[in-house]
Amino acid sequence: MIEAGHERACWPGRPAAEGRKPLRRELETPPPVSTPLDDSVLFNDTEARPDQPIINVDALREHFSREGRLTTAQVHRIVDAATQILTAEPNVLHIPAPITICGDIHGQYYDLVKLLDVGGHPSETRYLFLGDYVDRGYFSVECVLYLFALKIAYPQNVFLLRGNHECRHLTDYFTFKLECITKYDEMLYDLLMLAFDALPLAAVVNKQFFCVHGGLSPSIQTPADVDKIDRFREPPSSGPMCDLLWSDPSEDYDESVSTDSYDHFQHNSTRGCSYFYTFAATCAFLERNKLLSVIRAHEAQDSGYRMYRKNPTTGFPSLITLFSAPNYLDVYNNKAAILKYDTNVMNIRQFSFSPHPYWLPNFMDVFSWSLPFVAEKISDMLGSVLSVVTEDELKQELAQGPVSLTPGQSPGLPSIVLPSEAGDTAGGETTTEEALVSDKDREARREAIRSKIMAVARMSRVFSVIREQHESIVQLKGLYGTGQLPQGLLAQGKAGIDAALQDFKSAQQADKPNEAMPPRRDDLEITSAVTAMRLGRRGSTGACSSTDNLLLAAQLQQQQQLGAAGSADSPDSAGADAPPSIATAVISLDSEMSEPADQ
Repeated sequence: MIEAGHERACWPGRPAAEGRKPLRRELETPPPVSTPLDDSVLFNDTEARPDQPIINVDALREHFSREGRLTTAQVHRIVDAATQILTAEPNVLHIPAPITICGDIHGQYYDLVKLLDVGGHPSETRYLFLGDYVDRGYFSVECVLYLFALKIAYPQNVFLLRGNHECRHLTDYFTFKLECITKYDEMLYDLLMLAFDALPLAAVVNKQFFCVHGGLSPSIQTPADVDKIDRFREPPSSGPMCDLLWSDPSEDYDESVSTDSYDHFQHNSTRGCSYFYTFAATCAFLERNKLLSVIRAHEAQDSGYRMYRKNPTTGFPSLITLFSAPNYLDVYNNKAAILKYDTNVMNIRQFSFSPHPYWLPNFMDVFSWSLPFVAEKISDMLGSVLSVVTEDELKQELAQGPVSLTPGQSPGLPSIVLPSEAGDTAGGETTTEEALVSDKDREARREAIRSKIMAVARMSRVFSVIREQHESIVQLKGLYGTGQLPQGLLAQGKAGIDAALQDFKSAQQADKPNEAMPPRRDDLEITSAVTAMRLGRRGSTGACSSTDNLLLAAQLQQQQQLGAAGSADSPDSAGADAPPSIATAVISLDSEMSEPADQ
C-alpha cells in the first residue's frame, strides 16, 4: 500500500552516513497481503460479545487497505446478508437528521476511507450514499464489500441508494465485471447484481430534502410515486426508474426564465436517455411536496459540489450536486465533497485524493503491457548485430582490391579446383576457375548491408513510436474505463493525445462520451435491421419477418416512451407526506485543512 511506504536513503552496500549525500533512494512499500482474514477476526461472536457488531469493519478496512482479499465464502456471506437488509427497505427511505450525505465513489476505495475519516466513524455518524459505488476505479469490489459490511454492522446508520452504474448493462460495459472476475469469480458478480437490484431509489431527509442519484422525472409528482416502482430488476432505458438514475439539470438551469410546464423536461442528449429538468420543474416539485431542496450526485464537480439557483420562495438552493470521488479517474484534479446536515446547519466538507496502489489499465497483465517494449529492444539488438560491419570496414575492404583465388598466387592459401562445366578435356586435364569479386558485386554487397542496417533502424524507430503511443493510448483507455477512446481523438495525433487530459475541463470534455448510456444489444439489433432494410439487403423470407418484428418492437418502445412522458401532466398523486415546517438552513463551507466541530 502506498500510504504505508517511506523513503530510506542508503549507500549501495552500507548504511547512509550522517551528513553524506546518498547515491540513491529506495521506496519501501509492503507487498499486498497474501492471506485472507480468518473468520474469527472478520466476524464477531454476537452471543459472546453482544455489544459488538456482527462484522469487524475496522479489521476489514485495514485488510482492504493492504490490498488483501477475502475467501469466496466470506464475500458471499457479506453480500447475502446485505441483500437481505436492502430487500426489506422501501423504495424511498425516510431518514432523520443529523446525517452526512455523500456522492459518487466510483471504485476509489482509498478515497472512501478518507471520506469516512472526514465525516466520522459510521458507529457515531449517520450516512446516506447516493449511488455509483463501482466502475471507472480499480477498487470497486473493495468499495462495495466495505459499504455492505458497514450496512450489516450499522443498518440504522448507513443507507445506500442505487446509482445508474449499479446495473448489469454498465458494469459489463465498464470495468466492474472484469474486476470481479479478475479478483474473485463471476459468481460474485452475479450475486452483487442481485444486491444492486435491491438498493432503494430515493430518500427524504428530515422531511426537507429529496435525495436521489440523478434527479427528477416527469412521471414522478411526489415521493409516494417512487414507492410504486418495481425496483427489483435491471433499470430500463426509459421511464421513471430510468429518470431517477439518469436525469440531469439543464445546462441553462441557473439562467432559464421559462415557466411553461411544457419546457420543464427536455431530452437529455448528453446521456442519450432520460431528461434534462429545468429550474421551473424543480421549483414546482419542491412546492408541490413542501420540500426545501433536491440533493443529487451523478455529475463530476471541480469543487466536489455545486449549489444551483435559489428557490425564490425559500431563498435556499433549489438543487445541490455532490461528488465524492476526488481526482476522478486520476486525471480530473477535482476535489471531493460531502454534506453534513444537523439542526438546520449545512456544512460542506471538502477533501483531496489519497495515494493508491497502481493497476495497469483494464487489469492488464505485465506481459501484454510489455510486448511493444520487448519488440523495440529486439529490433535494437538486431540492428546492433547487423551494424558490426561498419562503413569504415567496408571502405577498407574496397581499398584492398579484388581477391584472387588463383592457386599459388598467395602463399599459404589452398588451391580451389572446380570441375569444368564442359567436362574433362581431351587430355584428361581439369581446369581451375578464378573467383574474382567484381566492382558490381562489391557495390551490391555494400548496398545490401546498408539496406539491412537502415531497415532495422527504421523498424526500431517504428517500434519506439508504437511503444510510446501504445502506452499513452492504453493509459487513456484505462482512465476512461471503457477500453475505448472518444471519437476523433486518434485523428488529432500525438499532440491531441498528450493534451487530452490536462485539467478538469478538458478531462470532463474528453470523458463526455462515456457519460452516455451505452447502446444495448437489442438496440444494436434494431439499428442493424433498419440499416439492412434501407440498403435493400433483405435476405430470406424468414429474415424479413424477423426484421419486421424488430421494427415493430422499436415502434412499441417509442410509444411507451411517449406515454410515459405524457403522464407528466397527470394530477398529483394522493398520499403525500404532511407538509413539514421549513426553516432556512445556514450553509458553511470548510476545507479539509480546517476541522470544525461536529454538528
